[in-house]
Amino acid sequence: MKKKISITINRKALESIDSIIDNINIRNRSQAIEHLIFKSLGSSKTAVILSGGPLEKQKLSENQYRLTAKIRSKTLIEMAVMKLRENDFKKVIIIAPKEVLTNVFYVMRDGSEYGVNINYIEEKSAEGTADTLRHLKGKINSEFLVLFNDLIFDKIHLRELWKDHLISSPLVTIMLTTSPDVSKKGICKVEGKQVIEFNQKPRKSDSNLVFSPIFITDPRIFEYQGSSLEDHIFPKLAKEGLLNGYLSHEKEIHIHSVEDIKKLRV
Repeated sequence: MKKKISITINRKALESIDSIIDNINIRNRSQAIEHLIFKSLGSSKTAVILSGGPLEKQKLSENQYRLTAKIRSKTLIEMAVMKLRENDFKKVIIIAPKEVLTNVFYVMRDGSEYGVNINYIEEKSAEGTADTLRHLKGKINSEFLVLFNDLIFDKIHLRELWKDHLISSPLVTIMLTTSPDVSKKGICKVEGKQVIEFNQKPRKSDSNLVFSPIFITDPRIFEYQGSSLEDHIFPKLAKEGLLNGYLSHEKEIHIHSVEDIKKLRV
């Protein structure tokens, strides 16, 4: 929803604003100002990587965690951070048990070598993804991107997802793709951009729109109760009209096993 405002601005600044109007992508002064604001707000964004839950579920082998698994010449966490930095995410927060954080820190340190600042938050206990995310409460005060720990998302258009969220202003914008296997995903029914129903791993569904574990939100999400984002919070937000979807024709790749890595090395 857009709001009409009145501002006073320096004449030279206004001339600079008018100079970017091309009558194709930017058709008027309001769109030019909006474009410049979004560009400025997006110059230093925060991304959160969730790597919570039992350690045995995060291991690909006895001594290898998902985040530090090597795929060709890079680890999964290196690939993720490089993609995030490419899309102007300069602050990265990783929430995980101590053992996982130790392994990630050995690879990434403070992130400066990759052009980002990495903060590490130890997960003490959690029953689900919402509990893991709640470790962030009080440590952030603006919008942030969230992604799960098993993803390769090289082809995902993060800038467009971010821009769409800022323009539409829901509490949460989740990324949506399609899948023939609905039993292993969060299934969404959508009206326009609004997700009107979110159902985690149903036995069957007449929708093939699924939640890809990448989304944007803000600190208001911490006000919602429930241990799981997918089982508790997203369904509530859908009912309240606060959950939007961003449909992507590109899909993320999940790393759940050593076999998944072998397939990528071929």
